[in-house]
Amino acid sequence: MRKINTLIFVFLITYSFFGQNKPAYKLYNSKGHKVSYQGMIKKLRKANVVLFGEHHNNPISHWLELEVTKDIYKTKNLVLGAEMFEADNQTPLNNYLSGKINNRGLDTLARLWNNYKTDYKPLVDFAKKNKLEFIATNVPRKYASLVYKKGFLALNSLPKNEKSWIAPLPIKYDATLPGYVKMKAMMGGHGGDNLPKAQAIKDATMAYFLLKNLKTNSVFIHYNGSYHSNNFEGIYWYLKNADPQLNVKTISIVEQQNVKKFIKENKNLADFIIVVDKFMTKTY
Repeated sequence: MRKINTLIFVFLITYSFFGQNKPAYKLYNSKGHKVSYQGMIKKLRKANVVLFGEHHNNPISHWLELEVTKDIYKTKNLVLGAEMFEADNQTPLNNYLSGKINNRGLDTLARLWNNYKTDYKPLVDFAKKNKLEFIATNVPRKYASLVYKKGFLALNSLPKNEKSWIAPLPIKYDATLPGYVKMKAMMGGHGGDNLPKAQAIKDATMAYFLLKNLKTNSVFIHYNGSYHSNNFEGIYWYLKNADPQLNVKTISIVEQQNVKKFIKENKNLADFIIVVDKFMTKTY
């Protein structure tokens, strides 16, 4: 009898411990239904492209980016790429991956984000360790600034070598896409029509370099701010316009006070939606 009571006591303590857990995140599909991590990985392995939309200062984003990359790599060849590297920095990035320069050299020669060491270096080092390509996909920021000030036409006067760091001109652009419309509205009209165009030159360029570096029987995992792929717009829109048959899966991060109850406004944001506790510590 005493043995039975002991087992019941252990069960109740175990149930109490695990029944009151406080998860940092939950995974959902586009319809707001819970999905398992392994179920998500299984579908991502079948994609040509995975757009991992992060919050730049969210530690869960960065931890999961590395974990998802590791787990897809167990069965698939990979190419990696990121918004956080601009196309004209591809050479120093390649030199770091090949061992020609060290961390200090990369920091000197490339325009690294302030949170590179904590948030993106693990991804680059994973590529280096496994001899994977890591593509600098983003437009050099000075050209996005130029578009913001003068529009797309200002890019026509750039030298040929500088145009090689941008999606081919003229840039295809749909000003009616909800994301671009919303961006303009949020700024109260400040920046005019050129504000969403500055976003579009980034989206178009990232999609261009992503497509340029796709490999057969491989998954290209691309890390970008979620606003560059949310609602199947941005980079996704440019990819599908270039190749409608491309299998592109998107991931997006959202913050909620209660991660266990999906907010309906977040439906259709991405193929997989990572709901994170809104009070999660930020990386900067």
